[in-house]
Amino acid sequence: MLTLALPKGRIAEETLAIFSEIFGGEFAFSGRELIMEQHGFRFLNVRNQDVPTYVEHGAADLGVVGLDVITEQRLEIIDLLDLNIGRCKVAIGIRNEETLDWNRPDIKIATKMVNITRDYFAQKAVGVEVIKLYGSIELAPLVGLADAIVDIVETGSTMRENGLKVAEEIMGSSAHLIANANSYYAKKEAILDLHEKIAAIIQ
Repeated sequence: MLTLALPKGRIAEETLAIFSEIFGGEFAFSGRELIMEQHGFRFLNVRNQDVPTYVEHGAADLGVVGLDVITEQRLEIIDLLDLNIGRCKVAIGIRNEETLDWNRPDIKIATKMVNITRDYFAQKAVGVEVIKLYGSIELAPLVGLADAIVDIVETGSTMRENGLKVAEEIMGSSAHLIANANSYYAKKEAILDLHEKIAAIIQ
């Protein structure tokens, strides 16, 4: 049996729809169900940020998680396949009336993506002070906590509603199928078979 960790919400639903198409029958968590077993698979319903942890530590053989999370958490996992769902961007957001001044000595950035932010500014050889926030990141530039934010953007509406605009895109992201390294070798045949079936559907 293969165990897959799925992020709660839309990505889980879209992933399970792929399984429904491959194997027939309905693949769906009912209510607040955290574990579901179907057709020889066990699915875990977990928070998006926790998916790689379940996979890295071997509690799940496979997981579905955004490329932004994989990049941010720098995990020892195997990236198997881009599922082409949950597309979004990691972007720098600033107040509408401002421009991003790359010549400032220390730009203050509020974000939950500390590693992605530091790496990007290091590539530009620009000093950055990163302020870690966990929610309502758009508030930071509005109250003077930070000069800008780094956050996930899907349509940009959340930024616009809060008087911010996208100043620069850092990276694109979408949901990827990842594997635990030990599971990949111990259950290689089953994992590659599933990989092939999913790849055939999404292509």
